[in-house]
Amino acid sequence: MSELPMEMSQHVATLETQLNDFDPHVRATALAELKSLVEQGGISRASPVDVVNMHCHTFFSFNAYGYSPSGLAWLAWRRGFRVIGIVDFDVLDGVDEFLDACEELGVRGTAGLETRVFIPEFATREINSPGEPGICYHMGIGFTSSQVPAEAGDVLAHMGRLVRQRNLDIINRINAYLAPVTIDYERDVLPLTPAGNPTERHIVVAYVRAAERKASDPAVFWSERLHMPDEQIREMMGDPARFQNTIRAKLMKQGGVGYVLPTHDAFPTVPEVHKLILACNALPCAAWLDGLSAGEQAIVELLHLLMEQGVVALNIIPDRNWNISDPDLRRVKVQKLWEIVRLAEELALPLNVGTEMNAFGQKLVDDFDVPEMQPLHRAFLDGAHFVWGHTMLQRALGLGYHSDWARTHLPDRRARNEFYTRVGYVTTPGKAGLEQLRRIGTKPPGHLLAELERKGVADG
Repeated sequence: MSELPMEMSQHVATLETQLNDFDPHVRATALAELKSLVEQGGISRASPVDVVNMHCHTFFSFNAYGYSPSGLAWLAWRRGFRVIGIVDFDVLDGVDEFLDACEELGVRGTAGLETRVFIPEFATREINSPGEPGICYHMGIGFTSSQVPAEAGDVLAHMGRLVRQRNLDIINRINAYLAPVTIDYERDVLPLTPAGNPTERHIVVAYVRAAERKASDPAVFWSERLHMPDEQIREMMGDPARFQNTIRAKLMKQGGVGYVLPTHDAFPTVPEVHKLILACNALPCAAWLDGLSAGEQAIVELLHLLMEQGVVALNIIPDRNWNISDPDLRRVKVQKLWEIVRLAEELALPLNVGTEMNAFGQKLVDDFDVPEMQPLHRAFLDGAHFVWGHTMLQRALGLGYHSDWARTHLPDRRARNEFYTRVGYVTTPGKAGLEQLRRIGTKPPGHLLAELERKGVADG
C-alpha cells in the first residue's frame, strides 16, 4: 500500500474507526465514503496474498480489537486476504452486514455461527471445552442471511435464553463475592455490546469499570479478591488485556467463584443446532481443539458420529497448535495438527481455519509460511474457497451445498466438495460475481463451471 498524504491518512483513519461504531448508520456511512475514496484512487490496497482467516468473531459476540462486520470486510480488502469469514457466538446478527460489505468491496466473505452443544454419546469424555465432559464447541458456516426461517426461529431464541441465563448465574455468584463492587446485567453489561449478546469478556470489562468507580484503590481491591500481590496487580493493570484475562481465569473458569460445572440441559444438542443451520441452507461444521482430550483421542468415532448427524466440514485454529514455546508440546501438537488434516481429507471434510480474534494477542491472520503450516496451506486455501463457493451459489441462485440441485447433480460427497471449491476459485468476488452467476443461471454443474471458467479466461 502506498503512503497517503497526512490529511488523507488521518481522514481514512477516522473513517476506519467509524466502521466499528455501535451505530449501524455510522458504519454504513463510513464504508460508503471509504469505497468512494477507493473508486477515486485515494486509497490503495495491498496486493492479494494467499492467506485466509475464516474464523473471525465480530463485536456482535466479542472481537478483541473491536472489529464490526464492516470493519473486518475492510481489513480483508486493505490487506489483500483471499477469503475472510466471520463467526459469532449464538447469533447471526452480523451476517447481512458482513456479506453486503464484502460484496460492495469485492471481497470473498463467508459467515458462520458458533455455540456449545451437549453430545450424550461423549457425556463422560472431555472434548474441546476444557474440563467439561460432553460439552463441545460446534459451528455452522456458509450462512447467507441474518434472517432465520420460521421453522428454526425457536432454536435461535432458545440458544439466546440459555446464554442469558448462564451470564446471569455468573454475575449473581461473582457479585456475592466482590460486593460492594457489583454490576447489573442490564445497566452495566448490555451497553458494552451492539446488540445485546454479551460474553464472559464483556462481563469482565464491566467488573473492571465497576471497581474503578466503587473501590477507593482498585489495585488493593483486586489484590484482595484475586489473592495476588498488590505490586503484581498494579503491574498488570498497565496491560488491560493481561489484567482482564487474569480476572476471567481467576473468577470465571474452573476453581473460580463464578464457575459451576455446566449441566447438560444448559446447552442444545447437535440435532437441535443442525435444525437451525440446515434451515438456513448453511453447513454444519465440527470444531477441533488439539487432539489431546479423551474425546479428541477418539476423533474418528466423534467425527463419524457428527457426520451421521449432518456435519460436512471441520474447523481448526492452527496457531494454537504450532506457535508454542515448549518444544516438546509443540512437537506433539504439530503432529496432531497434521494428523487431523490428513483425517479430514480421508473423510472428505473441507477445512475452515482462522485465528478467532476474540482474545487479546490473537493474530489478524495465520502465518501460512512457517514450516509447520506450509504442508497444510493448500488444504486450508481449498477449504476457504469451498465455503465461499457454496456461499456465492446459494446467495445468487439458491444452489448451495444442500440444495435439491446439488443433491441431484452431485450425490457424491467428494465430488460435491470439489465442485464448490472450484466455484470458489473461479468466481469473481463481489457484486460482479453474483451477477455473473445469475446470468449463467441454473445449469448442470459441468456447464456452470465451464461458463465460469470461460468468463475467467476472457476477463484475464
